[in-house]
Amino acid sequence: MQNQRLTPTVMALAAAGLLTACGTQTGSGSGSDGGSVGSEPAITGVHWNVESLTVNGKKQQAPGDAHVTIDDKGKAEGNYGCNGFSADVSMDGDTVGFANAVSTKRACDKQDFEETFKSALAKGDLKAAVDGDKLTLTTDKGDRVALTSEPEPDVPLTGTKWNVNAIGDGKASASLPKEVDGKAHLTFGKDGTVRGKLGCNNVTAKAEVKGDSITLGAPRSTRMMCQGAAADTEKKLLKLFGGEVSYKLTHGGLSLTAADGTVVSANADLKQEKQEKQK
Repeated sequence: MQNQRLTPTVMALAAAGLLTACGTQTGSGSGSDGGSVGSEPAITGVHWNVESLTVNGKKQQAPGDAHVTIDDKGKAEGNYGCNGFSADVSMDGDTVGFANAVSTKRACDKQDFEETFKSALAKGDLKAAVDGDKLTLTTDKGDRVALTSEPEPDVPLTGTKWNVNAIGDGKASASLPKEVDGKAHLTFGKDGTVRGKLGCNNVTAKAEVKGDSITLGAPRSTRMMCQGAAADTEKKLLKLFGGEVSYKLTHGGLSLTAADGTVVSANADLKQEKQEKQK
């Protein structure tokens, strides 16, 4: 059987106790009963919204933000309903295993749902079944997670306001402190520049996009005195400038990885996008 690496789809799912672990990509299903999978269904490259989790016969509706997206390189990213996460998943036939999950650490009012996920994050098996725009992951015990696909929004790198929501190093990621939340953003222009705010000071720099990388010039910023969380966030974001960073777009999200391993995650300001299209 082919071995494939999957990611956070399962993670969010497994976390729900659906898999004793978290799984993501899985083989194509023969029906909604999660029967054996003969070939891989179209799971990768799809934004899957978690609709509900059923554990020990008890169904729990998922928060609106809970989702998982799996790429074709064995990596997945998603959201438990409040905290974001990423993970690796391996699959052998219709058997999926989860490993190396990391998540942000913000306090949430959706803690019960998130804990249901996390308490089940352990290795295990689950079967997947795809029926149109629906995906069902089922464990040997009959616990299951129901997901629905959502079309990828047309959000380009340039011209979009990207609101920074987390900073990490590839192994761990933390949401921005409350004092800075909503105050850091970047916009890449079609004129080869990037403008934005680092949490305290405004910044501008040259930005040359080639393939899946961006060469950012030396930053020019305002000179406000920053302290505490604002200063710390600004210091981390400045690591993106003065060199080449790789970038990845995923369903309204942007990930920037600097040469030193710093990873900055951001979400598109879809309200602004909508306003721009209406003009």
